[in-house]
Amino acid sequence: MSGTAVLLSGGLDSAVLVADEAARTRDEVQPVYVSVGLAWEDAERAMASRLLAAAPFRGRVRPLVSLTVDMRDVYAATHWAVQGRPPSYHTPDEDVYLPGRNIILLGKAGVFCAASALNRLVLGTLAHNPFPDATPGFRASMAETLSLGLAHPLEIDAPYAGTSKADVVRRGAALGVPFEHTLSCMNPPRFGNRTHCGLCSKCRERHDAFLEVGVDDPTRYENRRYVGA
Repeated sequence: MSGTAVLLSGGLDSAVLVADEAARTRDEVQPVYVSVGLAWEDAERAMASRLLAAAPFRGRVRPLVSLTVDMRDVYAATHWAVQGRPPSYHTPDEDVYLPGRNIILLGKAGVFCAASALNRLVLGTLAHNPFPDATPGFRASMAETLSLGLAHPLEIDAPYAGTSKADVVRRGAALGVPFEHTLSCMNPPRFGNRTHCGLCSKCRERHDAFLEVGVDDPTRYENRRYVGA
């Protein structure tokens, strides 16, 4: 069968992308989560499952597929993403880098697409992404390599590659995405009813986008030192 797979992290960008793809096509969209052994993944998967049970996803999106590529034999045990000690709120994007992340995600998801006869794979890269595995040239090369190596034509697309996070929030609001069921945090609280730490740079990106658009931020932050009362 033909169709589209979406790399879904449970975050704001990929959640809106799934909703966008579901609205765009008659075919059911296949969300794919790839675990690599990072500290926040259990919380992401739990949130992704909650998200897909809500409108506008019910009946239009297939059940979540979870794949695994354990990178803890490559990333040092002391790496902040393995330990769950992310960079602070004001850390610039350039300093929050996981080497080869999109290579890993697209490689595993690409093999899944070939096995499932899906011919399109999309991810939620945004305009401000500064990393070398987030460029159009990289995506084109990766698509060609996977298509050749799998003998299966595969398109890799990043529909939001020219889009800001604020514009993604606008799009998500128009599509009725339940933002409260998304997770954009590298240190989500393990207890209580707070879903975001409020102190990491991903929380900053998320909150700033809501402020820019003028949409109420429904996120529950554990610490509101930077995000206000």
